[in-house]
Amino acid sequence: AGMALPTGESDQDETNRKNPPGKAKGKAKKSDGSQSTDNDLERIFLWDLDETIIIFHSLLTGSFAQKFGKDPATVLNLGLQMEELIFELADTHLFFNDLEECDQVHVDDVASDDNGQDLSNYSFSSDGFSGPSAGGGPGSTSTVQGGVEWMRKLAFRYRRLKEIYNGFKGNVGGLLSPMKRDLLLRLRSEIETITDAWLSTALKSLLLIQGRCMNVLVTTTQLVPALAKVLLYGLGDVFPVENIYSATKIGKESCFERIISRFGNKVTYVVIGDGRDEEFAAKQHNMPFWRISSHGDLISLHQALELDFL
Repeated sequence: AGMALPTGESDQDETNRKNPPGKAKGKAKKSDGSQSTDNDLERIFLWDLDETIIIFHSLLTGSFAQKFGKDPATVLNLGLQMEELIFELADTHLFFNDLEECDQVHVDDVASDDNGQDLSNYSFSSDGFSGPSAGGGPGSTSTVQGGVEWMRKLAFRYRRLKEIYNGFKGNVGGLLSPMKRDLLLRLRSEIETITDAWLSTALKSLLLIQGRCMNVLVTTTQLVPALAKVLLYGLGDVFPVENIYSATKIGKESCFERIISRFGNKVTYVVIGDGRDEEFAAKQHNMPFWRISSHGDLISLHQALELDFL
């Protein structure tokens, strides 16, 4: 990895930024977030998640152990336990059973179907909503998929999902039993150790960027498990829920198009990732691409940011 970009701004400009954008983005209901991004937003960093910021998928496939000479059984075991926590959180608190086949690119994509009713006493478990495959058999009370009522119930789930993310982004432990909370802390620390502090190395860059520009996440994981991953790996404060996009349905290139239409062409976009998907999408949009394939790449990224090359 390695590339330098002219920054086009003095240190004085940097200190003038009392109000870094990206803290509380967009209250707008029907778009990806409001268009009122601060005018001094100059760069947006588009991050991949797995094997870029967190090590997860390669724990399961064995490729991490192989590449970095770690014990395969230990690594796989950590991956499987983490995977179980991710899907448990997604199923228990984030409606993944209902939403797995109604996946969206962005948490606000169905917000226009939401009538804004108070959900504080709403019973999600008995509102008759079921995903497409559950199908309503004879005598079923489920509402017609794709109908107005069904879409509204879908929108309610995404609204609640967003509330849960925002409520627990700094404290995912609050969603877990004490036993699961201890397990998560142990897993995170063991994964940190076996990956030689990969996540905390990536976090240094994320936090530096957060202070002066904006981080956006574009992942090939479905949106709900992606939100679960972000929360469980302790990244909820780094990525506002409005800045998380799932490319499962439409691919990274189309996600990048959506992000450009949201933030405009005056911003410089920098893509950070480990895969061909994001590299190709970056090329299509003439965005600089920073490849992460090892620790060294994360360290050089942080140095480049510190030196204002990026």
